[in-house]
Amino acid sequence: MEINLLILFLALLADRYFGDPDWLWEKIPHPIVLFGKAIAYADTRFNRPGDSDDERRRDGFLTMFGLLVLAAVVGWVVHLALRTISPVGELVEALLVAVFLAQKSLGDHVTRVAVALREEGIVGARRAVSMIVGRDPEVLDDAGVSRAAIESLAENTSDGIIAPAFWYALLGLPGLLAYKMLNTADSMIGHLNDRHRDFGRFAAKLDDVANWIPARLTGLLISAAAWIVHGYDAALRSFNVMMRDARLHRSPNAGWPEAAMAGAIEVALAGPRVYGGVTANEPMLNGAGRRDAGAENIEDALDIFSVATATFTGLIFVLFLIGLLF
Repeated sequence: MEINLLILFLALLADRYFGDPDWLWEKIPHPIVLFGKAIAYADTRFNRPGDSDDERRRDGFLTMFGLLVLAAVVGWVVHLALRTISPVGELVEALLVAVFLAQKSLGDHVTRVAVALREEGIVGARRAVSMIVGRDPEVLDDAGVSRAAIESLAENTSDGIIAPAFWYALLGLPGLLAYKMLNTADSMIGHLNDRHRDFGRFAAKLDDVANWIPARLTGLLISAAAWIVHGYDAALRSFNVMMRDARLHRSPNAGWPEAAMAGAIEVALAGPRVYGGVTANEPMLNGAGRRDAGAENIEDALDIFSVATATFTGLIFVLFLIGLLF
């Protein structure tokens, strides 16, 4: 367990300061791309239009189970291979873990939205935010773009950083790869449309379970970061808004980091949104907060994000030291 924590600490540092090397993924496919291809193949092969709802649920369960086992076995084999070349193997594993984290890439993408909003106006901001959200960018004004960027930042702090780190700390490379396979599957087939409502049901439900602890931990980290950045009152407001409003979100998990961030920066998030021309009428998180958000609020959220992830990295190192002592 201690070695996993040390590897994770090094991976978090590497991801924070170096991120994903674009030059590498231009030459070879990113592991998540390979996961996506495996899921797409399974969807095409086993999600048959003529099957009954029960058959689709069964096949979806078996498909997801098989993909998770495959990911875990690959993780275990890679882990064993790397242990044969210790201590170099531990450093290589840290780099592999960093590939599945998203601190720098997430921060960079959200920063581009704030920069575009200041320098290019709404057209550039819509283009930048379309890279990180699924809603229709053309219907967003300055405030809508800003809130969308902040919501994506908060939610993906959990999905893209805390959750994969949590599962690596708990189960090593097998846990990390299985989580990333599951999370990728949820984004691809975990939808309530006619094709995936039944076939992707297991993936969607299991993803909710896998993110239950990480989402709440992320909310607490955001509240703690609010204390460091803005003081005790901001931390208390962040925590109170999270505890009051998190369950208003359509997702059982995304509402926790989003509500915590809404309280931390005093902005109202969520609410009505347009996806594919269809408006989803949802309640606001921190409804009393300001709604005319702008680039300065995105930058405020980025400060909170940076401190929250740094705090998490520090906690991992402290746990590693505790493990050495006891």
